[in-house]
Order: sequence, then C-alpha cells, then structure tokens
Amino acid sequence: MVDREKVLAVLTKRFPHAAVPDVAAAANAIVGLEPDWEEVTDREGELGYHYAASCSDICYIAQQAERGDTFRLFRKRAPLRR
Repeated sequence: MVDREKVLAVLTKRFPHAAVPDVAAAANAIVGLEPDWEEVTDREGELGYHYAASCSDICYIAQQAERGDTFRLFRKRAPLRR
C-alpha cells in the first residue's frame, strides 16, 4: 500500500508552488491507483529481457541500473470482462 502522507510530502517538496487542493488531489489519485496496478518487481526473471553490449548506450533504464538505481515494476491490470 502506498503511504498517502509520503506521497504528499514528495509532491509538496517537488511542487512547492502548487495549490494545496491540487497536491491533495494528486496524492489521492496516486494512492488510488493500487486497485488498477499490481507490482511485478518480483517477476523480473520472467520479463525476457537481456543485456546487450550497447544497451546502456541507448536505454535510459539500463543506464540507471548500471549506476546502481533500483526499480519497482508495475503493470496495469486488465479490466474485468463480464
């Protein structure tokens, strides 16, 4: 679960001149994403990617991974069919 207070703190710091109601609405939207999205970070081995010698020359994510950054991966759940 995403902590709304942490989201508010990040948004307030990142957008210091934003109106309080706008920041609150953005935080609510981010926190409300959870039912539509699921984290798949633990399925990294199933993603089917591979490193290529030139991948980090053109791929932002590969460049950041080489720097030591970590990522959390999410996928949007398919809508329920009735």
